Formats: sequence, C-alpha cells, structure tokens
Amino acid sequence: MNRSRLFMASCISMLTTALVFAIRGDIEAPLRAAFHLSGEQMGLIWGPAFFGFTASIFLSSFVIDLIGMRRLYLLSGFGFLASLVIIVLAPYPVVHADSIFAHLGTTMLYVGFLVMGLSQGLVEGVVNPLVSSIYNDQKTTRLNALHAWWPAGMIVGGLAALGLTQFHAIWQVKLAVVAVPTLTYMAMSWNQSFPPTERAASEVPTNEMLRETVNPLFLVLFCFMWLTAITELGADQWFPSMMKQLTGLDGILFLVYTAGLVFTMRTAVGRYVHRSPFFALTLCSALCAAGLWMLGSLHPGDSVLAAFAAATLFGVGKSLFWPTMLGITSERFPRGGPLCLGLMGGGGFLSIAVALPIIGRNLDQLGPNGAIRALAVLPAALVIGFMAIYMLFKLRGGYTAILLRPVEAQD
Repeated sequence: MNRSRLFMASCISMLTTALVFAIRGDIEAPLRAAFHLSGEQMGLIWGPAFFGFTASIFLSSFVIDLIGMRRLYLLSGFGFLASLVIIVLAPYPVVHADSIFAHLGTTMLYVGFLVMGLSQGLVEGVVNPLVSSIYNDQKTTRLNALHAWWPAGMIVGGLAALGLTQFHAIWQVKLAVVAVPTLTYMAMSWNQSFPPTERAASEVPTNEMLRETVNPLFLVLFCFMWLTAITELGADQWFPSMMKQLTGLDGILFLVYTAGLVFTMRTAVGRYVHRSPFFALTLCSALCAAGLWMLGSLHPGDSVLAAFAAATLFGVGKSLFWPTMLGITSERFPRGGPLCLGLMGGGGFLSIAVALPIIGRNLDQLGPNGAIRALAVLPAALVIGFMAIYMLFKLRGGYTAILLRPVEAQD
C-alpha cells in the first residue's frame, strides 16, 4: 500500500466532486433556459444529487468493511462517467411543464444528477475513513488538507467554465470536463491495495459502533452539520446566479474567489484547528453570518469592492466547517468508524437537498437580497451553539482526541 498515492488519489477525487459543483452552478442559467425550468424546479432537479449523495454515503458506511474501500472507490468513477452520458444526452422540451417528470429530458436530468450524487457519496464515503485510517494520528489536520481539494476543484471548475465561456462553449462541453479528473483518480488507484478501516483494524464490535451514533454530543453535532452544510454548500450552488444579479459581474468570479480563500484557510490554518476546533467553528460561524448579511444588503450599482469585502468574510468563515466537523467526529467517536463519518457527511448533503428548493423559491419570491439574508440566520444560530460546546469542553479541561490502537498494537 502506497499511502501517499492513495492520499493524492483521494484529493483528486475530492477535486472531482467539487468540479461538478462549480460547473453545475455555472451552467444553471443555460440549463433553466434550455429545459424551460423555474428556479424551484431547478432546485428539485439538483436535489437528487444531494439525496443520492446521502443515500450512497449512508449505505457505503454500512457495507464498506464488507465490500472493501477499493471496489466502492472505483465504482464512484464509473458512476460519474455514466451520469455525464445521461445528462448530456437529455433532449430539450419544447415548452415549460408544471412537473419535471412530464418530459423525458427533464426526467433524464433528474436521473443523471441522482447518479452523480450517488458517485459523490461513494467518494466521500470512502476517502474520509481511508484518510482517517492511514493517518490515524493526524485526523483533523489531514482531513482539512484533503478537503482543501474541494475549493481547489471549485477554482479549477470555475476557471474552466469561465474559459470555455469565452469560447462560447455549450453547457454539455463544460460538464464533460468532469471526466478528466475522474479518469485520473481511477487510474491512480486501479492497482492499489486499500487498508481496512480504523474500526475494523481495532476489531470494534458492530454494537459498539452503533452505540456511538446515539451519543448526545454526536446527535447535537449531527444537527449542527445540517446548518453548516446549508450555509456553505447551499449558498455556493446559487452563488454565481445571485451575485451576477446583484453586481452585474460574472458570478463565477465570486465563486472562484471564495474557493481560493477556503483553499488557503484549509491548507494554512487547518493544521492548527485540532487545538481548539469548537472555538474555530464559533469564529467561522460569526464571519459567515456577517458576510452573508452584507452580501444580502448589496444592490445593483453598489461598489464591487464592497461585494468582494462581504464575499471575503463569507469565504473565510465557511472554510473550516466541513472538514473540522468530520475531524471532530473521527477524533471523538473513533469507535463509530465509517458509520459516524458517513452519517455526518450524509446528513450534511441531505440538508442541502432539502434546502435547495427552498433557496430557489426564496430567490423567486424574495430576490437575491432576501434569499441571502435568510441564509445568514443559520450561521448566527451556530455561533451560540458552538460557543456553548466550547465552554463545556473548557470547563472539563479542554478538547482532546480519543485514540484507538490496532489489535496487533494491543497484544
């Protein structure tokens, strides 16, 4: 087993999932126009990507020790390629329909994004326990490094979409870019052996793994994951469209800019978060709330500098949410193994599937200002929640990680 090669393949597959996210946000307008969809219908079609992710990560967390990480990992790549074929071949409807299932084309979009979501879930369901297993003494640090490739994918996807726009490329060509990193990570991992999960290596019984999922702290964090995920990724999916309406600039520029901030924070600051993760999450929540409220207060004609200042607060604020929540889960509930990680990551994506149509409806009814300000309420609530947990740990002597040892090391 070459753990450096496996880690690099994991990073590229994480980049792939984000590339999908960025390009999908960029092609939202031409998709809506070509398939005669409302904002709410577009949200409903995107939803399966997140429902599929959730179902896939939940299922993979249960069967990963039985089927093996390698098989599930390669299956994700084949899923990405299949989803691209389904979406690109979807025929256009002639007129708007009240139901997305009233036409073959919009139904194929729904199915294609569902398969794409299932593939994303397999990636997340494998790489988080994989990295936690091969770097079990550096979990939060390595998970932040791994998830730095999410914003890297947003940057690559955003710039690729922007560049292809200059050449007047159709949306199908933009989406096909996803095949490049997919084939790359499949080739890198094709002949590699994968280790057992940390839970399997330590021979933690299944009943103990299940017991971790009802730990009161885990349940609280699971609920908080919904709010952090909607704040970060729910906003990102509509960000290009909303910012273009507010500033007149190509909204993908803001997406690339905030992704650059997230990449910098996860690579430069992520290595220190393990010292006080809940305090870091409290600060991130406060910055997100302020940034989103400022973005929601913008109006056409306002200074571009003001827009970028608000986007800076938002970008820095959302940077540590996802990997730190997973790092805490892996460090505090190691006996929960891939199941706890799967529930946390799957819960995050399930929340986005629920939120996307609501955000789309808010965009239709309230406009971009109202839709963004409504999102600002979520991180504002998280400030209170994360600060309470931080104070609780501080009263008990501070935050520490719980370590498991492989059976061989225990003998």
